[in-house]
Amino acid sequence: MNKVSLEIVAISHSVSQSHNYAVILGEVEGSRRLPIVIGGFEAQGIAIAVEKMTPNRPLTHDLFKATLDNFGIIIREVVINDLLDGIFYAQLICDQNGDISVIDSRTSDAIAMAVRFNCPIYTYDFILDQAGVEMDSDKNEPLTPTRSMQKPGITSLSIDELESQLEKAIEMEDYETAAKLRDEITNRKSN
Repeated sequence: MNKVSLEIVAISHSVSQSHNYAVILGEVEGSRRLPIVIGGFEAQGIAIAVEKMTPNRPLTHDLFKATLDNFGIIIREVVINDLLDGIFYAQLICDQNGDISVIDSRTSDAIAMAVRFNCPIYTYDFILDQAGVEMDSDKNEPLTPTRSMQKPGITSLSIDELESQLEKAIEMEDYETAAKLRDEITNRKSN
């Protein structure tokens, strides 16, 4: 099985499922996206590392990284290696002085550690075939556009309309559009 290289494209808040988020992983050399629903604390653990923020007290992932660093263990890569009954499974591929170890992990924790170790994230084609979303490579949009993407532009919508479109995008698992809508809502509310 060939491994497919992924990168974090977005982290999106779920309006319809309180306390849930989706981390969107995209093929580095392709147009497929892999949305993975995660909890709020897990999303925070990833977002803090992506944004290179330093919390006052170390988070669990920071503590785990410090522990691994202390024992000379490096995470070489993260592999999202299975999908069973809608649940993603992942592994940390660790290296301690040339000795390779494979450690099972929750996918959200594996992604949080990948960001902290600046290591690649991989999956397999069969997982992208089962749970991935194909994007139009020219426009970076889903091949089956949602109504919100067919509207003239999100800037012409009211906040209520944006929130309604956000819920629809999340229900259709169109997380990239949802992220754009969320950002527009956040920008308007902060002004």
